Amino acid sequence: MPRTLIDLSHEIEHGMTTYPGLPGPEISDHLSRDTSREHYDAGTEFHIGRISMVANTGTYLDTPAHRYPDGHDLAVLPLHAVTDLPAAVVATRDRAIGPETLDGVEVEGAAVLFATGWDRHWGTEGYGASEHPFVTGETAELLAERGAALVGIDSVNIDDTSGGTRPAHSALLAAEIPIVEHLTGLEQLVGRSARFSAVPPKIRGMGTFTVRAFAVVDC
Repeated sequence: MPRTLIDLSHEIEHGMTTYPGLPGPEISDHLSRDTSREHYDAGTEFHIGRISMVANTGTYLDTPAHRYPDGHDLAVLPLHAVTDLPAAVVATRDRAIGPETLDGVEVEGAAVLFATGWDRHWGTEGYGASEHPFVTGETAELLAERGAALVGIDSVNIDDTSGGTRPAHSALLAAEIPIVEHLTGLEQLVGRSARFSAVPPKIRGMGTFTVRAFAVVDC
């Protein structure tokens, strides 16, 4: 059957803001094309880029090491935990996403993705506002109890950022359920059969990093 790939990641560009207070990425040349011509024969040139950024840039994935000192990091994150997962897309406009939102949703073994529409604010000051949608601690605990494989959201944070507690991060990462934040375009998956993937680099000693998140849907 024909399939379609749907990109669910934000583009990363120099100086952009992902999360308020975190520095934007610095993208530059390590080797420019002009400089490379000094090292190669005429007509041959290369470009090598350089990027300096915090791990929480763009669309990114959290492993247990992001929250817990003894949690596993990106280097040992199993590929099956973040690749080709059945997507359970939950469309909601609730600010506090409660357990009732999961009524009738097949959670076990799925990437549960909350399509809140908050990604419409991406690139504006409003994106980081404390009024953003979030998953309550009770909902996160239910997701863990029901065996979710991964949880994602198209908002600035899966937790309520108006205070200092992070119950959703705490419950999900304690259960070794990866979290993907700052997704975009999830409305394209509502009501469709889809498989979700979000794979980060294999980095020792880091708990969070940028991913290219995407879905495969039947045409």
